[in-house]
Amino acid sequence: MGPTVLVVDDQPQIREVLRAYLEADGFSVLEADTAASALARIDAEAPEMILLDVGLPDTDGIEVLRRLRALPDPARAGAYVMMVTARSEEVDKLVSLAVGADDYVTKPFSPREVVARVKAIMRRDRAPAESDGLRFVGMVVRPAERELSVDGRAVELSALEFDLLLALVEAPGRVFSRAQLLEKVWGYDFFGDERVVDVHIRNLRRKLSDDATDPRFIRTVRGVGYKFVGERS
Repeated sequence: MGPTVLVVDDQPQIREVLRAYLEADGFSVLEADTAASALARIDAEAPEMILLDVGLPDTDGIEVLRRLRALPDPARAGAYVMMVTARSEEVDKLVSLAVGADDYVTKPFSPREVVARVKAIMRRDRAPAESDGLRFVGMVVRPAERELSVDGRAVELSALEFDLLLALVEAPGRVFSRAQLLEKVWGYDFFGDERVVDVHIRNLRRKLSDDATDPRFIRTVRGVGYKFVGERS
């Protein structure tokens, strides 16, 4: 079987439908119906992708995501996460993205679309390895190992945050619009609010200790998007 996807939803029929479609495309599927069982399966089996319902019976799915991203093991903490919810409020979406979700889908959804988006997320281009990584003043990015250090300290990023940073550092000085970053990083046509890019950039800056008003690494190009301004070392 292919990569492992954990489907977390308290409705058996939703789990069954997603399992059928995912397995038909070659994925190995695990299931969980509560936050507690989801965290236990993540700990035991380290799935590469998680479809996580927001409205779980024991703990909110956003809290599960927070706990996941705080895990000490990068293989588990860095899993791709798509939030699935019956609520369509913008605040839910932005909160989910702010705590490290890679994507977001609202019920009712097309199972084919969900599978297509899962496949797109998991086939994002990885940069070719460089023996010494991508080195800048104050920053080293190692694409093959998916590791980042800033001023000599290791910095943990979510899978999407790392891909977003990588898109920028692979082309220093190039200005990317929000739409270009959505296409490059998400890997499919994105029909949601482009402000999701701003949420992830804000998270990146916080983890990089990068001041938006006097940036070392990521500069806002007003009215256009973002560019990486770190100097090669």
